[in-house]
Amino acid sequence: MGDYLVVSASVASERFIALKDDARIAGMAVSDLAPNTWLAVNGPHPPKTLGVGAWRLIGDVFNRNSPALPDIGDGPLSYERKLVARFWGRYIGVRLSGAGEVTAVLRDPSGAKECVTWMQDDITIVTSSAPDWLLRRLSPPWRIDFERLAQALRDPLMTSGALPLDGPVSIPPGAFQAFPLEAPAQPLWSPALFVKRPRESGLDPETAATRLRRAGDAAVSCLAGLPPVMASEVSGGLDSGIVASSLVHQKSGNVRLWLTAHGDTPESDERPFVAALADRLGISAVSVPLASAPVTEEGLMRMSCDWRPGINGLDVHHDLDWAQRVKDAGATAIMTGKGGDSIFVQGATTDVFTDLWRSIGLRSLLHPDILNLAALNEISIWSMVREARRYHRQGSRPPSRDDGLLGHSAGERPPHPWLAAGEDIGPAKRLQIAGVIDNISRHAPSLQTEMIDVLNPLCAQPVIEACLSIPAPMMTLGGRDRGLARHAFRDRLPELIVKRRSKGNLTRLYGRMILDSLDVLRPWLLDGRLAATGILDRAGAEILLTRESLMWRGHYGEIMVAAAFEGWVRTWEGRLARRT
Repeated sequence: MGDYLVVSASVASERFIALKDDARIAGMAVSDLAPNTWLAVNGPHPPKTLGVGAWRLIGDVFNRNSPALPDIGDGPLSYERKLVARFWGRYIGVRLSGAGEVTAVLRDPSGAKECVTWMQDDITIVTSSAPDWLLRRLSPPWRIDFERLAQALRDPLMTSGALPLDGPVSIPPGAFQAFPLEAPAQPLWSPALFVKRPRESGLDPETAATRLRRAGDAAVSCLAGLPPVMASEVSGGLDSGIVASSLVHQKSGNVRLWLTAHGDTPESDERPFVAALADRLGISAVSVPLASAPVTEEGLMRMSCDWRPGINGLDVHHDLDWAQRVKDAGATAIMTGKGGDSIFVQGATTDVFTDLWRSIGLRSLLHPDILNLAALNEISIWSMVREARRYHRQGSRPPSRDDGLLGHSAGERPPHPWLAAGEDIGPAKRLQIAGVIDNISRHAPSLQTEMIDVLNPLCAQPVIEACLSIPAPMMTLGGRDRGLARHAFRDRLPELIVKRRSKGNLTRLYGRMILDSLDVLRPWLLDGRLAATGILDRAGAEILLTRESLMWRGHYGEIMVAAAFEGWVRTWEGRLARRT
């Protein structure tokens, strides 16, 4: 996915003109949106522009002819709310005044494109990326917000929230921001609108399955039409299988490569499931060894050069390997099944029963899936009832990252606005909303996205809205994780995948990678800026970063996330130091 830069000013100053020249020198394609506003784009899939009324939508935009509009009303932003309901895709919007200046921006609800803005002197900047040449030219008077950085390191849901920088403003997905930046962004869209939508009296499993299938097919078909030639991930799991089956069923996209990776441990080798899928769909899958190598300082710095720590780019060697294989096949994009676990409701936990209890009370005891839910969670029905009766919102917050590696607490973490808007929603749906928030980071930059376009249809707005509007007990049809998704696509997938209960596990592979990288990771974290500022507990980290602790306690994910944050701090301290 490509990047964009919008620069607007009341007059064409020297800096305004110099930035335009810099963008061209950097290899960006520059065009005028108005006399005082220009747009520059680049990347493996440069954003396009579509005019909708006073708005210029930048990115990939798809029109839903008959959108199911929520209750929008006739308020001052009703037009913009209708806009984000009718159009979906990977885009941001800029609104121009009669004089040709940017007066407002909005961001699509999926958050597929970053949207960072600030005003400096006489210039307004709206951009998706933070290239060095732009920051060198402007030398903005910013500083790192270490308190916000600590909160983001502790809470995964804050990773895609406010930037850990004091200065630029990141527009939240599904929000509207007017200029000048004196008031906060206003929400145009939120998950709660669809969770709280009045339930249709005739919503049975078949109707819900049809809704889910149509939304998935629409997202796959539209995104598959973007690249001339593409690849598709087939991991052997349910989610990537659903996407692949939709591509084949609809004859969507020119798929030249069906790609999967296998590890050298039994739990990381999913080739039997991939073979069953390939046989069912009539495709030829290419399985390659999972690329892995020790962590390097260069790799840690490369993954965190943009607005946020590079959480989406932790798997550097895999990203580079797959991007090169896709390019070698003559393709420019790859489609994945990422995000399905969250949006299809991976956890058929007792929270699902709590949602049901809150909805229909004692009648939930007659639900056909209650026995399966109790058995799956190894708990009695009466224990589930007791949990449901005791439920309160404070107990439903998604867990933070492990505190063993982190230093002082960053204070009470305010709930994400999307969760705050759903305070009266049950715990299973709140966890699904948390998954929608977490999926925003799946669109973030990585070394793979620098080379090819990465398409994530299960993180697209039509799929998100369809799944949010279906009650959690129906999403876990049969008392199973992703039960409705299994039911909706059962006719396209092999029985081996539809009934599969296990998941591929790469923990041992990544654990081995970190063990082999301790000579890099120990000084990187123990002598780094996170430890110096107290965000990292140096004593705790010194214990965790030993072979004995890693073998017994793990915490591989937390270590790599902290390493990415450390790289981000070093990158941005270097950038901001140039100002002085």
